[in-house]
Amino acid sequence: MSLGTTAGLRTADDALEGSLQHAGASVAVARVPVPARLPPTLAAQDLLLARAAREVVTDARAVVYSSTTAALLWPRPGAIRFDALSAANRPGRHGVWQRPVERRRLEASPLLLPWSAGALAEGPPVASPALVVPVAVTPGAAAFGPRDLAGVTYGTNPGKKGLDRVLGAWALARREGETLVVLGGPRVDAPGVRWQPLASAADWRALLRRARVYVTAPRREDYGLAQLEALAEGCQLVTNAAPGPYAALPLARLLDARLVGDDLARALRVALDDSRPDYAERAADALRPWHPDAVDALVAERVLPALLGEVG
Repeated sequence: MSLGTTAGLRTADDALEGSLQHAGASVAVARVPVPARLPPTLAAQDLLLARAAREVVTDARAVVYSSTTAALLWPRPGAIRFDALSAANRPGRHGVWQRPVERRRLEASPLLLPWSAGALAEGPPVASPALVVPVAVTPGAAAFGPRDLAGVTYGTNPGKKGLDRVLGAWALARREGETLVVLGGPRVDAPGVRWQPLASAADWRALLRRARVYVTAPRREDYGLAQLEALAEGCQLVTNAAPGPYAALPLARLLDARLVGDDLARALRVALDDSRPDYAERAADALRPWHPDAVDALVAERVLPALLGEVG
């Protein structure tokens, strides 16, 4: 049961569907209809979406809810797939009703499928069995071509993703002739910045292959799929140490700790002027747990048997 309110969630759901099919399962994705306009508060949004998910009835042998919002008013228990929990990203009034209901659903679920260990750790301790299943990241091009763009960043959800921080750092760091592409979100008009609308998945990966740096400054990061895809395409990752599960953050520190911190302008200049020559190769090696073959093996050997109740 796919909520699919963001591109990242849709990508993750499609990837899990593919892995289950590769394992020999018959899979049907039930898409929850998402209104074009949502209520202004997260509590109201989640209630509307949970009600919509409840109406998507399924008689499948096993059900996977993606994400916890889809499971809040579930018609039947099932596995829950999530990048983050309301317990962590719905503080105060934003999660006044979701947090207690979510805890009950986590405790009643036969299987939890967090994207990362960090996502599970942010929630309350529950006895339900859990398997960490990362979102598969397709490897980048076998050979990288010339990189004519200094940097790329996402402009969608600008407050959470810290677009203002990125633009401020770029204004300090850029040199004549260097261009930062802002993809999606509000239109940006600034020296050395080129805004363009959201691209298809293929165009997005092609854009990454042209960029030397992917830069982001989130105020909270639930996973960091765009960052992982950027690493797969040989981009250096410049980022702050944001709170949240942020699966890409340990990789960024491992590959070049100089590029991680609050001084984004300095980190940008290090990436553009003093990059590590083996960064892309080491990134490809670090991403092996996210390789589609590795995720397919995990799903076939552990997730599918657990979903079908064939393991103790």
